[in-house]
Amino acid sequence: MKLSDIAEEILETLWISQEEKGNVETSLKKIALDGNAIAELTKIGYISVENDKIRLLDKGKEYAQSTVRRHRLAERLMVDILQLKADLVNKTACRFEHMLQPGVEENVCVLLGHPKLCPHGKLIPQGKCCLESKWVVEASVKSLTALEPGQMGKVAYIHTGDDKKLQKLMVMGVLPGMGICLLHKLPSYVFKIGHTQVAVDKEMASDIYVRLEK
Repeated sequence: MKLSDIAEEILETLWISQEEKGNVETSLKKIALDGNAIAELTKIGYISVENDKIRLLDKGKEYAQSTVRRHRLAERLMVDILQLKADLVNKTACRFEHMLQPGVEENVCVLLGHPKLCPHGKLIPQGKCCLESKWVVEASVKSLTALEPGQMGKVAYIHTGDDKKLQKLMVMGVLPGMGICLLHKLPSYVFKIGHTQVAVDKEMASDIYVRLEK
């Protein structure tokens, strides 16, 4: 069920207040109120309102956490990929988070290498893709540097905190889901991605994680 943008922002505020600040209830005065949004959330049982207090109910916690996750992933995308200035990040992320649908949100997370923190140092709630990647990494995902020539698979994710390296790899066509085959390691790492052969140094190759074909 897709909520209105203002309803999602109310849930986001309540989740942060409760989960990160320890406030079970929040004063209505601290919420950007919209009568229709409050009625919308109350009707579906996501919040309760009593006197001047508003409370996030268990039924609404999952949706609220997902909203926070989308916002913080959007911030990471703005900073790491689009190199947006810090003073513009939050406002732009607020608009962008409402556009991230299930699936798209996980694609962004995979592309960024399952980041743990937003640009402001706050934890990004994990999604299914993050939990699955922990199991997959142990089972069948390896850095490109750990492959032997001739081994192939698909790009699982790119793990780097260097946005310039990330952009360079993306321009080369190294994107999650793309087929990749290591051709040789010396004097540099040469691999085939799609129909293109690419050569990179060991440092950059170590940032590429591949889900091996069985």
